[in-house]
Amino acid sequence: MTTEEAAQHDLEPAVAVVGMSGRFPGAPDLDAYWANLRDGVCSLSAFTEKELLADGADPAELRNPAYVPAQGHLADADRFEAELFGFNRTEAAALDPQHRVLLETAWSALEDAGYAPLNAPSRTGVYVGGSPTEHALAAGTDPALAASIGALQVRILTDREFLAPWISYRLGLDGPSMTVQTACSTSLTAVHLAVQALLLGECDTALAGGVAIGTVRRQGYVHYQGGIFSPDGRCRPFDEKAAGTVPGSGVGVLVLRRLEDALADGDPVRAVIRGTAVTNDGAGKVGFTAPGVDQQTAAITEAWAAAGLEPSAAQYVEAHGTGTELGDRIELEAASAAFAAGDRRAPAGGAGIGLGSVKSNIGHADAAAGAAALIKTVLMLEHATLAPTVDVTSPVAALADSPLRLVTEARQWPARPDLPRLAGVTSVGIGGTNVHVVVQEAPARGPRAEAGARPTVLPLSARTEHQLALVASRLGARLREADAPALADVAHTLRTGRVGMPVRAYVVAAGAQEASDRLMALAEGHPDSVRDPSGEAWLRGEEVTWPELDGEVRRVRLPAYPFAGESHGALTLRGPAAHPPAEAAAPAPGSELEAEVAELVIEALDLDGPAGLEKTYFEAGGDSLTAVHLAGRLRDELDIDVPIQLFLEPITLKEMTIRIVEIKEGGGADGALDALLAEFEAES
Repeated sequence: MTTEEAAQHDLEPAVAVVGMSGRFPGAPDLDAYWANLRDGVCSLSAFTEKELLADGADPAELRNPAYVPAQGHLADADRFEAELFGFNRTEAAALDPQHRVLLETAWSALEDAGYAPLNAPSRTGVYVGGSPTEHALAAGTDPALAASIGALQVRILTDREFLAPWISYRLGLDGPSMTVQTACSTSLTAVHLAVQALLLGECDTALAGGVAIGTVRRQGYVHYQGGIFSPDGRCRPFDEKAAGTVPGSGVGVLVLRRLEDALADGDPVRAVIRGTAVTNDGAGKVGFTAPGVDQQTAAITEAWAAAGLEPSAAQYVEAHGTGTELGDRIELEAASAAFAAGDRRAPAGGAGIGLGSVKSNIGHADAAAGAAALIKTVLMLEHATLAPTVDVTSPVAALADSPLRLVTEARQWPARPDLPRLAGVTSVGIGGTNVHVVVQEAPARGPRAEAGARPTVLPLSARTEHQLALVASRLGARLREADAPALADVAHTLRTGRVGMPVRAYVVAAGAQEASDRLMALAEGHPDSVRDPSGEAWLRGEEVTWPELDGEVRRVRLPAYPFAGESHGALTLRGPAAHPPAEAAAPAPGSELEAEVAELVIEALDLDGPAGLEKTYFEAGGDSLTAVHLAGRLRDELDIDVPIQLFLEPITLKEMTIRIVEIKEGGGADGALDALLAEFEAES
C-alpha cells in the first residue's frame, strides 16, 4: 500500500482529540498559548533580586556568580476554586498545587470537548502524571501537618500517586484511572496509554496529559559546567550555541475518543492521532541519564507504521529538543535516520520536514513537556501555521545532512493535494523511555444545515455574580467572531455541556449578533427583558426539559468556566510560608473539656467558628477519613475513645461534643477503635 493509499485508508483505528486545556508560562489558557507560539514569544521569566527574596530565596545563593534568576514560571499556580471540587479550606491548603491545577484543567478540557465535567460520558478513563514538588516534600516532612490532619490524609493530598484518582473521584469518571510516570516523557506516554486503552475498548473516552509545578515560588537555579541547565536562562534547541535547558512549569490535558465515535456523536474534533509507540533504550547508551539513538529511531518508525504511513509523509516534527548538546545531537541523529527512510519528497513547500521545540518558548516542563508539545502541534494544525522555535540564530551544522529543517520564523503550513497535514511529536524521558505520536489534521466538518431563525434560550450559570458576568462577556465576544458557531449548537452545548451552578441567568435570541448584544448587556448588569418558561425554570434551579432545537445539533467549543479561587498557598522548605496561618478558633462551650473537644472538631472540619457546630458532621463536610483522624486526635490528645458510629448520627456537632464529653466522664470506650486506627496508620 502506498503512502497516498494509506492516508485515505480506513481511519477506524484512529483516535480523535476532541478537547484540550492547558496553562503554561505566559499563557493562562490555550488562546494565549497559541498567540505566544505564533508570535515567537519567549515566556521564560527573569526575576529581580527583590522578587526572589520575597519568595524565600537564600541571599547567599543569589550572590553565587553561577546563579541564574530565570524559570518558566506558572502564574497563579497557588489559586484554586476548592469549593467547586468539594474541598474545604484545610484540605485545599494541604492539597498539592499540582493536584489543584490538574483538577481545574481536566474540568476545562471536558468543557472544551462540549461535555459537562460532572456528567462526562460513561467509561471515561484518566491517564496523567506529574513531577516531584516542593509542596509534597515539605508536607511529608512536617510532623505538625501530620498531627493536624493525619499522615494518611497528607499522603493522599500530596503524593503524585493520587493525581489520576482525584480526577476520577471528583469528576465521577468510572473508566481506568492511572497515574503514569516516565520522567520527562510522562505526559506523552500517558497519551499513548490512553490511545491504546481506547483502541482496545477499555474505555470510550479518556483524559490524558500531565502537570509539573515543582514550586509556586519564583526561583532560579545554579548553573554547573557540564550540567543540563542553561547558563543564561534561555533554551536554544538545535542551535550551535545551545548550552542547556531551563526548568519550567505547566499543565496540559487532552480529551480523546475513538474517531468514529467522535464523528458519530458530533464532537468538535481538533486533530486525529493516527499512531503511537513507546520504546526504551535499555542498556544501549553511555549512561542511565543519557539518551540513545537506536530506540528513539525505533519509536518514530513504529509509530508511523502503526499509522499505516511512511515517516517521510511528515511535514513537521515537534522534537523533545531540550537545548542540551548531547540530547539534541542524539535526537537529531535518531530523527534524521527515521524521517530520511522511505519515499521522501520535500514536503512543507520544498523546504524539508519542519523541526521545532516548544522548550524554547516555555522551558522544560518536565512531566508536562509532552502535553505542551502535542497541544502546540494540534494548534499549529488547526491554524495551518508552523510556529517558530525562538532564540535560535545558528542552527546546528548537522541539519544540512538531515531531512529536517529548523523552523525559526512563523509560516503557513501548506496543504497537499495527496495527503492531509501530518506531524510527529517526540518525547524522551531520563531513564530511556521514548515516545512518538503521529498527528493528522482534523477532517473537515461539514457545513451545518441552515435552520430558520427563531428565539433560542441560552442558559448560563456560575458560582458567583462576578463569574457569571465573565461567562456572559466571553461567550458574547465569541459570538462576534467571524467563525462563530451556529446558535442552535451554542444552545445545545450550554444545555448539555456545562454544569448547572447556583448563580443563573439566560438570554433569548434568534441570531448570533442579537445573542452577543444581550450577553454583553447581561455582563454589564442588564438582564434580558425577554422571559421564557424554560428559562424561568432554569433560574429556579429546576430540572429543565428544554424544547427541541432546529436541525441536527452538535457540540462546539465555547469559552471555558472562569475559575476564581482564592490563593491556598503552598508549603515550602525555606523562607517565609507561602500560605497564611489558619486563624485560631475561639469556641465558648460550657466547660474546659468541652472547649477542647470543640476546638478539635472545629479544626478538623475547618469550621468558621462556634456557629459551625450547629451543623451535622456530614453537613460540615466530614467523611470517613476525617472521622478516623478526629477520633485518633481525641484519643491521643484528650484520652477519649470515641466510637466511630457517633460521627454517623444525625445530631449537631454541638450535641456531638457534649456526647464526647459524656463518654470521657462516663469512662465509655470503643475497644475496636484501636484496631481500626492501627490499620489506617499502617496503610499510611
